[in-house]
Amino acid sequence: MRFVDEIEITCISGKGGAGAVSFRREMYVPRGGPNGGDGGRGGNIVFEATTRSNTLDHLRGQRLYKAEAGVNGLSHNMHGRRGEDHVIQVPVGTVVVDLRTGIQIADLSDDGSRAVICRGGEGGRGNVRFKSATNRTPRQADPGGEPEEKKLRLELKLIADVGLLGFPNAGKSTLISTVSNARPKVADYPFTTLIPNLGVVSRGYEGSFVIADIPGLVRGASEGVGLGHRFLKHVERCRFFLHLVSVSSFMEDVEDPLERHRAICAELQAFSPELAERPQIVVLTKIDLVDEEELNELMDRFEAELGQRPLTASSVSRLGIDRLLDACWLELQAILETDVVPPPAPGL
Repeated sequence: MRFVDEIEITCISGKGGAGAVSFRREMYVPRGGPNGGDGGRGGNIVFEATTRSNTLDHLRGQRLYKAEAGVNGLSHNMHGRRGEDHVIQVPVGTVVVDLRTGIQIADLSDDGSRAVICRGGEGGRGNVRFKSATNRTPRQADPGGEPEEKKLRLELKLIADVGLLGFPNAGKSTLISTVSNARPKVADYPFTTLIPNLGVVSRGYEGSFVIADIPGLVRGASEGVGLGHRFLKHVERCRFFLHLVSVSSFMEDVEDPLERHRAICAELQAFSPELAERPQIVVLTKIDLVDEEELNELMDRFEAELGQRPLTASSVSRLGIDRLLDACWLELQAILETDVVPPPAPGL
């Protein structure tokens, strides 16, 4: 199945059923009076979040969704049946935006959460509703209410506890494949990760947490350069970031690791200042490619700038991986004690 994280569709709710104009006609019952029933309400368009899917691909083949119309009212005071709601299942983390106004209508961030996007038209009143002391034989009834139509943009923003940041070839895919069952593509050339990947890291009886591998960022990503700009929205819901910085200069546009760290932080700041303020754990990766003296010198430089010593790790040899996971777990527990799932960054 293809990973699709943005799609545009049109939704139309059901039209309300018309009220009936009818009179009671029975032998020996003169002037039986009105008995036209009400029309049924039109069906709603409802979005429901589910964990059974992690892409919007299943909505690509159909761009128009309509709910059932309400049934017209009948004689003998019989009301029309209400139209069935059309329930559209979307992955957890889907945001619904009205294309005409640009306003966000719904944010389905919990499994099973629902949102009524288009409400069905009201059922029309039958003529029995118009009966009064001065109007014994009403011959009017309401038509069914008009349906609601909206053009929508659906955006999927993955929900994860930890988001991996870094330049292409920083070791993000290798790390997530090492610590979880996720199997992203790994190769020795840039942009091997073309779609976000989620992995679950088990902590045994303690629990687990979800880690997201985001396609590598480059300078200008917030302005549309490279591939990562399309997926910056997927880091909005991460509680904190693992900022991976490769100590190797192999195939890197920016040779100095500290400059690479500054470049990614600048892109986050340009995309959303709120994201730039979110907690980060800086990790120097591929440490088996440099000698100890060079590594210590680099760690000293990071410590002088950040005020704390970065972690080090090598996914290939598993050096520092356990310590890294412990640090992630402690950071997550500290955040959970004082916070909830981060809302979308303001203005995005």
